[in-house]
Amino acid sequence: MINNIIKSKFKNKKVIITGGTGLIGRQLTTILFNLKAKITVVSLDKYSTERGVKHVIGDLSDFTFCKTVTKNQDYAFHLAGIKASVKTTIEKPASFYVPLVMMNTNFLEACRINKIKRLVYTSSIGAYAKASIFREKQSNYEAEPMDFYPGWAKRMAELQIIAYKKQFKLKNFFIVRPANVYGPGDNFDKKNAMVIPALMSKILSKKRPVEVWGDGSPIRDIAYSGDIAEGILRTMVYGTGKYDFLNLGSGKGISIKKLIETMNKITPFRYFFKSKSNQGFSKRVMDISAAKKIIKYKPDTSLEHGLKITWDWFLKNQKQYKLRKNYFN
Repeated sequence: MINNIIKSKFKNKKVIITGGTGLIGRQLTTILFNLKAKITVVSLDKYSTERGVKHVIGDLSDFTFCKTVTKNQDYAFHLAGIKASVKTTIEKPASFYVPLVMMNTNFLEACRINKIKRLVYTSSIGAYAKASIFREKQSNYEAEPMDFYPGWAKRMAELQIIAYKKQFKLKNFFIVRPANVYGPGDNFDKKNAMVIPALMSKILSKKRPVEVWGDGSPIRDIAYSGDIAEGILRTMVYGTGKYDFLNLGSGKGISIKKLIETMNKITPFRYFFKSKSNQGFSKRVMDISAAKKIIKYKPDTSLEHGLKITWDWFLKNQKQYKLRKNYFN
């Protein structure tokens, strides 16, 4: 629920959203459009998601471009990133790490130079060191991130913001770490997709039975993109309190087996678990108690409802992922 305080913060304000055509960005764009914000979406994708919104196609690894596009903006939501499966980031680490670090460094510095009033940077659960339950107070930048290349890339931007706060006393740049996010506009490229879009792509291919890696036992915090978008919006208004960043997720652990069973309710399909394959960490769940307290974060989209929305969108937009910038070609 968007309250009047939040509504008043964005009406007629100039807002820039990087990655505004992506998974979370499109949800945030719609919310802000309805709040009558003056939005500029920046991405390399060859499509728009909301009529009446300015869409600028440009490369955020170009510092001059970043300085130009952030000039005279009030608020900045930096969501742009590179999303791919663990396998892809391991096999092509430079294609992931280098452009992500360049984008983050240049955009954040441009926002500082142009005196953006408030900014939220979207990091990742992968920036955490290995654990089963993730809490903000356990942040440890000396320990290796569990998602090595993606984790370090995200941490570099986090540290950049922390350095700004220390040297320039900036109190208006905030960080969030989302969990495993899914929803309309996800990356459905079977070659490098994450669990849910990869599963949906396999189901749509009609090849039966569908192969599922692992034995179904790993537990993940799976969050719907619309809930995360609202959490990011609330962070822009209320900040992160005493923490360097806030966790945004569902706060619940869902097994891969439960995920498959829920998807099977939406569209029945035969499947089997390939139990000998690598299935990663046994449990990764976020503690979202700080976000609940500080920004009144309340994710309320059920797994079944979120999957249904995502599946219906995918059926109507099966080829849209081909219009997205692909860093792994």
